[in-house]
Order: sequence, then structure tokens, then C-alpha cells
Amino acid sequence: MNRYIIIGNGTAAVGCIEGIRSNDSEGSIIVISQENHAVYCRPLISYFLEDRTNIEKMNYRASDFYQKSGCTVIYGKTAVKIDTVAKQVFLDDATALPYTKLCVATGSSPFIPNFEGIENVNNKFTFMTIDDAIALKKTITKESKVLIIGAGLIGLKCAEGLHDKAGSITVCDLADRVLSSILDNDCAAIMQKHLEENNISFLLRDTAVKFEKNTAIMKSGKKINFDILVLAVGVKPNTDIIKNASGKIGRGIIVNEFMKTSLTDVYAAGDCTESLDASSESMKIMALMPNAYMQGHTAGVNMGGGNRKLNNMIPMNSIGFFGLHAMTAGSCFGEYIEENNEGYVKRFYINNGYLTGFMLVGKTERAGIYTSLIREKTPISEINFDMLKKVATSAAFSTEIRKKKFGGVI
Repeated sequence: MNRYIIIGNGTAAVGCIEGIRSNDSEGSIIVISQENHAVYCRPLISYFLEDRTNIEKMNYRASDFYQKSGCTVIYGKTAVKIDTVAKQVFLDDATALPYTKLCVATGSSPFIPNFEGIENVNNKFTFMTIDDAIALKKTITKESKVLIIGAGLIGLKCAEGLHDKAGSITVCDLADRVLSSILDNDCAAIMQKHLEENNISFLLRDTAVKFEKNTAIMKSGKKINFDILVLAVGVKPNTDIIKNASGKIGRGIIVNEFMKTSLTDVYAAGDCTESLDASSESMKIMALMPNAYMQGHTAGVNMGGGNRKLNNMIPMNSIGFFGLHAMTAGSCFGEYIEENNEGYVKRFYINNGYLTGFMLVGKTERAGIYTSLIREKTPISEINFDMLKKVATSAAFSTEIRKKKFGGVI
């Protein structure tokens, strides 16, 4: 009987469990969970902070998921070493667990720069887990002055979650715009204005370099007083367990289209991995729940004896703040075609006759049609793109393509 071990307990782990069970109903599955929580939807922690949801409603699967899947979950433990010769995983309490096939789904961790004086800041938090949100929620008051370092996805979702719970919120970032990794200057300006209208203040092109207790000394020389500090500078993939086993890593764990690592019988999935971006034909970290699930499921199918490939992943981001939504996908570089009106902007990046990326702000409905064009490499010449750029509709496709893509909808 096969012995499967999954290191990590997030979306990729769920995909892996379900992938394994699609081929092997008998093998044992052990999940090693560093957190003391069943798998949950990590993007919902800002809604938890706002009291718009609770821990039970954040669950990614039903409460009996592990039981029905025949899994044993080891909570509150960390896998620290893989012995690929003996085929064992060692935990932080020295427990050794044997495996037949292993999937590393360790995700990512907050990147915290070595700020001078950071050790003297009392109320400092990261914002990546439900425990982070619980701790922050216990500390915040209506009088709190919050400083968030990082104007990316994590920092801004934290700002949104805190906006009705704090006295003031200031977000700083060395970049010249918010969401600099996914939005260009024009689209970022729309989002920043909307955030400012909801009482979020920004200090861009500036960041903290030193702390004197509850005062941040900025690169510009400004001094910002705060009660609560949130560190949202960025994340780093958790690759050490593969690196220390002499596995191949780049920015993330290198996997092929079968989700295999360079180590025998060791797979990897989720935010800890680096895989092929179909829109740019380059290796990237593509941290997104649907990608993590697809990677995990592919790994699980193959661990269970299947032969599945995953070669059409693209980077995607979908996010909203105070009712204004934005979505990007693929490679947003080079020339673009724009469709805009009051309240929204849609930018489509086309190279060599194919849609390679898009950037939407304010109007993101049915964007899956656009992502399918990128994934499936549908030539623009075969569709009515003038119609499609205005409205994401199946009517822009020929009858033949509609039958193939939408199951005969015309």
C-alpha cells in the first residue's frame, strides 16, 4: 500500500488529496500542518478582520473532508528534513515518517527586512494567516494609529480590513504606485484614489528604514508615529526543505509539467513552486488559489499512478477594495488595446496575433473568457475582438469555437 505524505495544509494540499484519491482509494495519506487549523481560504482573512465572516465560514472544505478522504492530519508540527534515500520526512519533534510519494506544498512566508530597531516595536504583525488576523483583531482599537509597510495585495487588504476599526491608517511603499507588481501607473492611480476616498493615506516612494519604539524613521527623513505596525513588504517561497535535500530551486521549487521536483518521488505544488507561465514561456511563481489547486491536483493524480500534465498556467490576480475590483492575468507588457469609460478601464495586451495578458479595473465580469484565450492560445483573428473587448461574451466567437469552448452554446 502506498504511503503518501503532504507537507502543508493549504489549497494545494487539498488538490493533492483529491488528486491522489481519484486514482488510489486505499493508500494512506498524512498531511503535516504547521498551523493548528483545518484548511481555510487565506484571502478571506481581511473579511474576518472586518467581521464579515468567521473561521467556520472560511473553511475551504467541509468539516469532514479529511475523514472522508481517509487522511490523517498532524497539526502544529513542521517538517524540517527529507531523507530521499531512506524516503522519510522528519518533523521538528524528531518524528520520522516513511513515504512512498511526497508532495511539498509549504507555501510562502512573510519577508521581513532587517530594519534597525524593529525588535523594540511591541505591536508588530504580519498578515498572512488566520492567527495573524486574530492577533491583530485583539489589539486594534478605534484610536489606533496603524502604519502598514507595503502597498501590495497583502498590505492593502489589511488596510481595508482595518479601516473601520482604527483611528488612522497610513501605507508606505518604496514603489511609486500601489499594487506595483500587477498594475501600471494609470490603473494604480485609479485604485489609489479610491482607497484614499476611503480614508487610507499613502506615503509612496518612501519607506521605513529604522524604528525608535513607536516611531518609524523614513528614508525621506520623515518621522511617523504609530501604535500598530503591519509588515507587508512581500513574501518568500518556503523552499528550504527541498534545497536542503539537494533539490533544484530558483526563486521557488522547480517543478516540471507533471509537478515533479528534481528529487525522486518528490512532487511540489502551490506558492512554494516555480513553474512555466504559458503566457510568456518563462518560469515564474504564480501564487493564486486556482493555480495552487490545479498544481496540487496534478501532483496528486501523478502520485497516485496517473500521467497528467499541467502546462497552461498563467499568473493571475483578482482583488477588490471597497467595491472597486481589479483583475490582471498573463503578461502585461508591450502595446495594448484599451477600452475605457467612466468607472472602468480594460487593457488588452496582444503579441503576434494572440492575447497574452489583460488588466481590468472596475469591470471584471466574465473575465474567464479572456483568460481562456490566453491559456488556449486562440488567435485573435478567429474571434470578433472588437466586440469582446467591450463585453466578455460568447457571441464574439464563431459557432464552431462556441461549440468547442462552451459545449454548444450559441
